[in-house]
Amino acid sequence: MNTDNRREYVYGNTARELDVRTAIRERSRRDQLHLTRKNRERAKLMNPGYVLFLASMLVVAGFVLAGYLRLQSDITTRIKTVSRLESQLNDLRLSNDEAYNRVVSSVNFDKIKKIAIDELGMRYAREGQIVVYESEGSDYVRQVADIPE
Repeated sequence: MNTDNRREYVYGNTARELDVRTAIRERSRRDQLHLTRKNRERAKLMNPGYVLFLASMLVVAGFVLAGYLRLQSDITTRIKTVSRLESQLNDLRLSNDEAYNRVVSSVNFDKIKKIAIDELGMRYAREGQIVVYESEGSDYVRQVADIPE
């Protein structure tokens, strides 16, 4: 009896003797053929148009990423500029407040009043000397004629 060809029928109560090694080889060949067929089908899906589409999308994604990074850099630069300018503004406000306080503290109102009354002949306004003018939309009143006495 030939061991390679085990396709003959066995009658009776005896069981066939199977060659397990051959079955494993055939199964592994079938699996390899199936995998090869799958790989070929996948390769067919990667036609030149699809590859070109993927490459163009990769280029577009690269441009979008570069733009995003540029915008992030601009924002960071502007934030640093704003914080530097705010620091300068605070320094200028402090120096301005110090100068104002120095000027205000150096003014002697009693001395100004004495010079105005004694040397310049100024007097306090009497009743009836104060004339109130209504302005229409302007912050100041312009005198175009002499004020009546």
